[in-house]
Amino acid sequence: MKSTQAWVTYLSKVELPVLANTLRQINKLTDSTNSTVNELANAILNDAQLTSQVLRLSNTVFYNQTRTQVSTVSRAITLIGFDSVKSMAISSLLVDTLLQKNDRPHLLICLARAIHAAVQARCLLPKRNEQALEEVFIGALLMNIGELAFWSCETEQATELEALLQQGEPATEAQKKVLHTTFTEITRGLVDAWSLGPFIKDVVSPGKPNSVAASLVRHTVEVARVSEEGWSGKEMDVLLEQIGMDIDQNPATVRDQLKINAGEAAKVAVSLGIPQVTEMMPGNQGKTRRAQGEAPPVDASLQLAILQDLTRSLTEKPDINEICQLVVEGIHRAIGMQRVALLMGDRSGTLLVPRKVGGKGTDVWRDKLEIRRDGTGPLGGLLPHSACAIYQPDKQTEGVPYDRWLTRVPALVGSLKANGRLVGLFYADNAANDYVPSEEQLNSFNHLVQNAQLCITLMASRNG
Repeated sequence: MKSTQAWVTYLSKVELPVLANTLRQINKLTDSTNSTVNELANAILNDAQLTSQVLRLSNTVFYNQTRTQVSTVSRAITLIGFDSVKSMAISSLLVDTLLQKNDRPHLLICLARAIHAAVQARCLLPKRNEQALEEVFIGALLMNIGELAFWSCETEQATELEALLQQGEPATEAQKKVLHTTFTEITRGLVDAWSLGPFIKDVVSPGKPNSVAASLVRHTVEVARVSEEGWSGKEMDVLLEQIGMDIDQNPATVRDQLKINAGEAAKVAVSLGIPQVTEMMPGNQGKTRRAQGEAPPVDASLQLAILQDLTRSLTEKPDINEICQLVVEGIHRAIGMQRVALLMGDRSGTLLVPRKVGGKGTDVWRDKLEIRRDGTGPLGGLLPHSACAIYQPDKQTEGVPYDRWLTRVPALVGSLKANGRLVGLFYADNAANDYVPSEEQLNSFNHLVQNAQLCITLMASRNG
């Protein structure tokens, strides 16, 4: 890809065709007829995860200040409004689609900024009609869609650009060097190609914006970036003046409002299912540094329920597939590990290959992940010396080209044996959130893996 148009075509047709088409369809819907309302409801209901996200957002104070419980999409449209539900659908769809592809740190930073800017624009806009509120929210969320789309893709150019930025190369120069264009130009191309509407087109176009709302969106996007360094300084002071003119408030009042809105943005990020980006928002960076390395608590009640299911399965008729599926689910949901894999021996007897995987970004493991039983090769170090252990990365490890985190972050590993011979391995990590798993997590992991081991031992004794 050596031009803006080449990147727009690649992102639209190769990497993100479903997102492009769905955004195009949802964006075309305007609250004019009952049939349009039904079309929006159906577009959401066709996707179970999107339905769940929209209903979760519909019950947050940010959208539902009456706090009336909402349990159906049609009820959400009636109670909260067509444009608000449309806005929830777009933001949920964007977040889920991009993060399913990747959790690269640059993508998480961009998502944190986009959500922060969107909440700021919606909260600051003087006009309080629903359509205008959602227009600025989506405008700010998608103002850097080119950058978001680019970082969600696992391309050679993404790795190359990441390296240049880490070396301190100025962003625009680095983009031109690697992409032969800029994120701004790619965004403008995507806005046209995906038919995102005249308001967003105005927001991303060069020159002065055509409305106060578009001006406010541009300024809140800058606030989201600049505020990462604090609420004071020359750049921030200029932005406070500009926003003050947008909404007819003095800079001191604007600063106070921005701080309040930043807290609201963190709540919205949690409601969207990406609590990890809150630590990148202003006011949270210090907390993050103190909390880094702290693993989340184990969900004891869920773990107990899964252990009871495992005991029942073992008592009735041991089924290795059912047992291992329960263990993978327990590691993922109860222990709180983002990515989980069960590897078992292949036909050659020399490799462990995926039997079950769970979590975002694990699809590639099905075809590419393999560990040699003799412990050689780039992933050999993942084989535990004891039944279950916390794997600690070695900076000298080379890793693998298809996954940026394997061997590079702490993980939980547990072996399965039959008649003293290694037959399987449970592996779990947290990808970009590379904190060291806690002793509580290791103990819970050990309990779950022991059930899989017991199943294999029972089956081996019967076969023997």
